[in-house]
Amino acid sequence: MRRVEELCRVAASRSIPRYTGFLSDREQVLAQAACHRAGFTSFRFWGGYDGAERCVLCLEPPDAWQEEPLGYLRLTAAGQPLPDHRAYLGAILGLGLERTCLGDLLPDPQQAALFYAVALADKLELIAAELTSAGRCPVRAEICDALPAHLLQGPARICQEATVPSLRADAVLAAMMHTSRARAADYIAAGRVEINHLPLRAAHEPVFAQDVFTVRGVGRYRLAEIGGKSRKDRVFISFFQY
Repeated sequence: MRRVEELCRVAASRSIPRYTGFLSDREQVLAQAACHRAGFTSFRFWGGYDGAERCVLCLEPPDAWQEEPLGYLRLTAAGQPLPDHRAYLGAILGLGLERTCLGDLLPDPQQAALFYAVALADKLELIAAELTSAGRCPVRAEICDALPAHLLQGPARICQEATVPSLRADAVLAAMMHTSRARAADYIAAGRVEINHLPLRAAHEPVFAQDVFTVRGVGRYRLAEIGGKSRKDRVFISFFQY
């Protein structure tokens, strides 16, 4: 947050745009709070398409020129087994890049051998030149001008519904993971669960709409909506898995 506040001061005093690397959803919340605290209002978050998970904070004073902080890569696999999200992420970070250099990685639902990546503009040429494989599969990386139209709305999420006895963390997590409440409590006790990228300390902690649950070794879930109550006094929730 101190770093963002300093970038705000530089952007405002010198009337020049400033940009961060890619931020997680939790970091975006903190960055927005830092902008408000610095009194800087000319900011936006941009991840290359509407609904992107990882975004760059763009600080752009009204009278300043604007730069394009990011760009796109087409990743084409040329063998088997085809790389997945984790394989591509590991291969790109293995080039010596930090996680903040890379935004979302998107599979092409129309062609199994294609992935698209969003990355900082000044890292595109390095990735295109150095990325030759992901996992055990040969890969060709090419800079492209934009994402295909069918990817512009982001990956599809299948929203699921459930009822829970309360909005305790263990009850909601059990519903999202389709497991028992005791098993969910075990994950929490083992320190494997984060909410909004902060460790979840106790199973009885309350949760709220739009909270993001990260279960190490299992996956990530978002509590999309909290509804009313059923006749049996259970709470309706909607959620999806990333």
